[in-house]
Amino acid sequence: MEERNLIEELDLSFHPLTQKLWRDFEMLFGERGACGGCWCMYWKLRGKDFSENTGDPARQMQKSIVDSKTVPGLLAYSEGYPVGWIAVEPRGSYPRLTHSRTLKPVDDQQVWSITCFFVEKKHRRKGITVELLKAAVEHVKKQGGQIVEGYPVDAKTDQPAPFIFTGAASAFEQAGFHEAARNSPTRPIFRFVIQ
Repeated sequence: MEERNLIEELDLSFHPLTQKLWRDFEMLFGERGACGGCWCMYWKLRGKDFSENTGDPARQMQKSIVDSKTVPGLLAYSEGYPVGWIAVEPRGSYPRLTHSRTLKPVDDQQVWSITCFFVEKKHRRKGITVELLKAAVEHVKKQGGQIVEGYPVDAKTDQPAPFIFTGAASAFEQAGFHEAARNSPTRPIFRFVIQ
């Protein structure tokens, strides 16, 4: 109940990342590009392509994606300021995911993948991740998608935010997702089937 009150106080709204909102994305991610200069490109670049392109090159790549009119995810706002981010696109948009043994496809159905979260430090632990998940499901529904998939960390101990950038299993459960597969003890695949 306490978490619900926190969410109501935040008065959240969610918007697809477009060219118009690019500056807000930069403001949220800050000079460090969220975590280690990733600019949410980790799942879009494999191996050396990612490690050699963190920082400004990753920012430019993400900006090119947004400039091409592709929506790579949603921004959460509170009181007019960006406070959170969720990356969600069709699974095929993420080459690193395509080559993952642990997160290999559950079946041959078309899915949208949630690969990353970033919540501003002072807004963490207030339930924003759960609300971002619900907003992502609505976004996918509007795009005609039927299955939304995520790859959270299911750790038995509290983890620092950089280690759970794919989300926590408990948040997915709270948002109505269900475990669909588990190829690793700590990395389940969760799904939400849109009715």
